[in-house]
Amino acid sequence: MSDSIDNSTFTANSVAPAMATTLPADPAPAKDLRNEPAKERNASLWSDAWRELIRNPVFMISFGYILLMTSMAVLPKLWTSKDPTICEIREAKLGPSAAHWFGTSVNGCDYYAHIVYGVRPSLLIALFATLGITFLGITLGLITGFYGGWVDSLVSRIADIIYSLPYLLGALVFLTVMRKSELMTKSQFSQVVVIALVLVTLGWVGVTRIMRGSVLAAKNLDFVHAAKALGASNFRLMFRHILPNSIAPVIVVMTISLGGFISAEATLTFLGAGLQAPAVSWGVMIAGHVPYFTDYPHLVLIPCAFLVGTVLSFILMGDALRDALDPKLR
Repeated sequence: MSDSIDNSTFTANSVAPAMATTLPADPAPAKDLRNEPAKERNASLWSDAWRELIRNPVFMISFGYILLMTSMAVLPKLWTSKDPTICEIREAKLGPSAAHWFGTSVNGCDYYAHIVYGVRPSLLIALFATLGITFLGITLGLITGFYGGWVDSLVSRIADIIYSLPYLLGALVFLTVMRKSELMTKSQFSQVVVIALVLVTLGWVGVTRIMRGSVLAAKNLDFVHAAKALGASNFRLMFRHILPNSIAPVIVVMTISLGGFISAEATLTFLGAGLQAPAVSWGVMIAGHVPYFTDYPHLVLIPCAFLVGTVLSFILMGDALRDALDPKLR
């Protein structure tokens, strides 16, 4: 027994100095957790989405292409010194050369200048139409999803009527009527505004339904019920708690809609109901040169390539945004 006690005492006495030598005399200062990666893990959905997007090469390439097209629309003289309205009929239908990079049109206009100046009306129509359907969709979707009742029923019935109209046929009818009633003049800006209004009239339904569904899901979340229990007003509930948590799907639809409206403008112009000369757009260029496609295919293929590239870029950006904003897809 004595030997056992002595051994235990020896062991404890021998370990204690060893532990004393390994433990620091003063405790290490606490780390500043604000600089740790945990801060990134607690970042908002938008911060996480942005970090995801900048690591996505498809998004960055598409975004760069859209920036390129936007710079052409905003600063066309930065890209070409030629005036698209100055034409020489003697130089009509020339092939690509050093003097005319994309050749000349059937009227002898520089085709590259037409490509550059043709970006602006297409992007303006897409931008105005997208902003219009977004404003209407968010407003109506937020109100109908939050209040429900007869307001929801009324808006839903109107949406059903609009949705039952064939989109392309409805746009053709509206634009034809407006052109014959002289509400749509030959001014390029007038044509842009009228076409955008028609596209908004026929296109707000989808955004409204998406927003309404998001609001119905968000208003049943626990923090919304907690805010309501604490006495938050309906206005505060809608714009402070529900809207920020419901708008992500709408942003995805906005991005894709930009490409869709550019395509719609080109289609309507090709069918004779959209932009018309003297306006310059890719749709006008395609429509005016289709009869010469057999002998001069580049006059159709070049604007088609820019049109497809722009529409595809918006669609790819929308897909990337959807993946980045949905945590389930990461």
